[in-house]
Amino acid sequence: MPAPQRAPTLVDVARAAGVSRATASRVLASNGYAAPHTRDRVTAAADRLGYVPDPAARALVRGTGVRLVMVVHGTSPRALDDPYVDQVVGAAARVCGPHGVGVALHWLPTRDLTQLRRLAEQRGVSGLILVNTTPSVLAAVPPALRGRVASLGVGSPLVASFDIDNGGGTTALVEHLYATGRRHIAMISGSRWLPCAGRSVRAYRAVMRAAGLPTRLVRGDFTADRGRAAAREVLARWPDTDAIVGASDTTSFGVISGLSRDGVQVPGDIAVTGFDDTPLAAMTTPSLTTSTHPVAGIATAAATAVLAGDAVRPPMLFPSRPVHRMSG
Repeated sequence: MPAPQRAPTLVDVARAAGVSRATASRVLASNGYAAPHTRDRVTAAADRLGYVPDPAARALVRGTGVRLVMVVHGTSPRALDDPYVDQVVGAAARVCGPHGVGVALHWLPTRDLTQLRRLAEQRGVSGLILVNTTPSVLAAVPPALRGRVASLGVGSPLVASFDIDNGGGTTALVEHLYATGRRHIAMISGSRWLPCAGRSVRAYRAVMRAAGLPTRLVRGDFTADRGRAAAREVLARWPDTDAIVGASDTTSFGVISGLSRDGVQVPGDIAVTGFDDTPLAAMTTPSLTTSTHPVAGIATAAATAVLAGDAVRPPMLFPSRPVHRMSG
C-alpha cells in the first residue's frame, strides 16, 4: 500500500516560487510588503501545490495568538469547578475551533491580579474572557489588550460587558411569589464580592419595599452546601417564612434538600425559586421554578467579539425570563 501523501508546507511553497520562507509567509498572510510579481509567483505556487495555511501558525505570524484564555476570578481554584464555567468554555470552543484557536482555562487569584499582565505578554494568547469580574479585575486589565478582552459581567471603557439581566429575572420571580399569596419571602444571596449578586439583592429589596413587606436576607455563595445551611438559618430566624428566593439554581437545590431533611414540604409549606434554569432544574423533585440564563449565547457573543478584535463596544445585557414549575 503506498504511503499517504504529505501535505505541502510553507517551505514547499517558498521553494516552488523561488522565494524565502519569510517572503512566502508575508504574501500568504497578507502581512507586509512584497512586489506584485513576487506575490503572483507565491500564490500560483500555493494553488498548484494545494497548500492550505495552518490557522494556528498564521495567527502566530500575525501576533494574534492561538489561544483564547477563559480567566476565572475567585478566592480559590474551586472557582474552576462551577458548572457555569463548563458551559462558558464549551460555547467559546465552538466559536474558536473553526479558526484554529484553542481555549484555555486559567484561575485568577483574588490576591494576584498581576497575572492579567503576564497573560497579555504571552505571544500565543489571542484574547481573554473574564469570568466573575469585579472592578478591581477591570482596573488590572493592561491597555495592550484593548479590543481583545471581554467580561461576562461588569465592563469598562477598555473591557466589553456581556451580561445577564439577573435583576429583572429576580424581580419577576419575587413578584410571582407575591402574586401567588406568599407574604413572608426570604432571599439567599450570592457571594457579596460579585457585582451580579448585588443586582439580585437590590431587585428583591425593591419588590419587597413596594409591597410593604420586610426583607429577610441571608448570605449565600452560589453553592448547594451553603444553600442547605442558609435554609436552616432562615427557619431559625423567621419560622413563618413561606417562600425562599435562591440566587442560583445550585443554591436552591441545597435549599430544597435542607428543607426536606427538616420535614418541610416544598411548595406546600415553603415555595422555592432559583436562577439560571440549568438542565437539572426541570428534573428535581419538585421541579424548580427559576429564571433563564442563556450562558451559551452570552459566551458565544463574547468569544466572537474577542476573536474579531472588536471587544470595545456598548454593554450587551441579555434578558432573563421566569420559568414556572412545581417548586414555587
